[in-house]
Amino acid sequence: MKLIIGLGNPGKKYEGTKHNIGFITIDELAHQLGITLNKSKFESTYGEARIGTEKVILIKPQTFMNNSGRSVRPWLDYYDLSTDDVLVIYDDLDLPVGKVRLREAGGSGGHNGIKSIINYLSSKTFNRIKIGIGRPYAEQTVISHVMSTFPKETHDDMLVAVRSAVDATRFWAEGHPFPETMSKFN
Repeated sequence: MKLIIGLGNPGKKYEGTKHNIGFITIDELAHQLGITLNKSKFESTYGEARIGTEKVILIKPQTFMNNSGRSVRPWLDYYDLSTDDVLVIYDDLDLPVGKVRLREAGGSGGHNGIKSIINYLSSKTFNRIKIGIGRPYAEQTVISHVMSTFPKETHDDMLVAVRSAVDATRFWAEGHPFPETMSKFN
């Protein structure tokens, strides 16, 4: 079993924002798998599917970004899974729009959702896909940048990155080790 977790903020106000790229990616994967995320557990909405022979649970924490770990930890405990069975998908300011980067471990890089997960898991080692949202414009704060939607001129690049993240997620869930997935998609 694999847990695929997309980070974001719940509610209409945040739909389509850069900070919700994890939710956007989970929604695309759910669409491809023909499922809906219409169940609730551990302060999350989720849906279950199979990728190849692997059961996967697609999860969107509903705790707001800064408390994502509060939702993630119970999933691992309930199913007695290790961090090797987890993939977290989220936004990255340091990557340009359209780029993805896969990592097995690392710090939070200032991302409060990842900081919360590291805190609740007591580990910096878990699989991640970071999706680039670019840096704020000169007159823009980080908060206003991450809470804004993708401008028309970068929307196609964002979609390319989301599809790449979905492809990487499916490859990993089909049973390929994460280092192999990193080599193929980084």
